[in-house]
Amino acid sequence: MSSGKLFVDAVSRVFPAVREGQPVRALEPTTLSVAANDFITILGPSGCGKSTLLRIVAGLDRPSAGRVLLDGRPVTGPGPDRGMVFQSYTLFPWLTVAENIAFGLKEKRMAPAEMRERVAQYVASVGLRGFENHYPRQLSGGMQQRTAIARALANDPEILLLDEPFGALDNQTRGLMQELLLGIWERERKTVLFVTHDIEEAIFMASRVVVMTARPGRIKADIPVDLPYPRHYTIKTSAAFSDLRARLTEEIRAEAVAAEQGAAV
Repeated sequence: MSSGKLFVDAVSRVFPAVREGQPVRALEPTTLSVAANDFITILGPSGCGKSTLLRIVAGLDRPSAGRVLLDGRPVTGPGPDRGMVFQSYTLFPWLTVAENIAFGLKEKRMAPAEMRERVAQYVASVGLRGFENHYPRQLSGGMQQRTAIARALANDPEILLLDEPFGALDNQTRGLMQELLLGIWERERKTVLFVTHDIEEAIFMASRVVVMTARPGRIKADIPVDLPYPRHYTIKTSAAFSDLRARLTEEIRAEAVAAEQGAAV
């Protein structure tokens, strides 16, 4: 058994939904060890089980077989030791930015003075000073996602789980959010699992890129990203970045072809 921060131990997921009389095998037995402070991106074609795996780690779904251990403890459901950020802006529309960030802290019954200090800290860390009293409808998509990230981090989780968090943003905002999240990670050294379908994003963010096969998903490759931190967008023009992008493009293209051939059978 791995001694890492997170250990996904032969986890598989079969959905009972009927498709031509057969259950849907979303995830083949998958094993993944994640060390403390790792930033892992999970990359793969659509429908390969990336989000399913992340939801199982979050405790939002149960594996059909296998187990997930966080700090050696089995994951049996959602918990404050895991912070989850989705692609959709899952903010409470009736709460302000500050109130959204404070939501989990109130659930923990944190003292009001400490809670105000924690909220102010994360409002500042995601660049939302001056917007504390705004409601989600008054914010851009990028600002809403900053609030969601701040809310997850304010609870001080052991691991941060992000499911294509920048997928709905325009390219310029997406790039800014990538650099913002990396800056926070470098300061706080959280352990991160980040699902994406974007190859450049996967390389730019990660210390390791985990590539999954077409459904039923399994890990095809686990590739270290030997690029120095802190990272700036100019690193995307480097030869090392280009070489890794080409390698990952071929890996994903092969899986996309396999998926199309499987669908045609």
